[in-house]
Amino acid sequence: MNKHTKIAAFLTATLVSTALTSGVALAGDHSKVGVWGDDQSASEGTVTAKKVMAEKNGWLVVHRTDDAMKPGPVVGHAPLKKGKNMDVAAILTEEVASGDMLMLMLHSEDGGMKTGTFEYTLGAKEDGPIRKDGKLVMATITAK
Repeated sequence: MNKHTKIAAFLTATLVSTALTSGVALAGDHSKVGVWGDDQSASEGTVTAKKVMAEKNGWLVVHRTDDAMKPGPVVGHAPLKKGKNMDVAAILTEEVASGDMLMLMLHSEDGGMKTGTFEYTLGAKEDGPIRKDGKLVMATITAK
């Protein structure tokens, strides 16, 4: 191999390696679907998820819950874009008292009649909850 062939082979190997590594990183980033949130005050009529990772456009939905950890009625929602969403604030549609437990849950934008309109009601398929490995994608917080 002459000098130019060796350099071309090295550069090609480097570019292929970089492309493969970047592809794995991107695939890894999209597979980390989740919702992150902390206990917080709801006295201003909102609750905020610190971070939401979504595979596609959808909704952050706030459900009431309790020690049984089953999703209850929806008390707020906010739109999400595909990818990383930071500091997502959901406006509450009813009063939440200090000590109330809430689920911040990832819902889809699938199955409804209108894109961009939240159409879910408890138990419905429209704009329903996202599951990963059979588990709801959510975080539980307590209102202060």
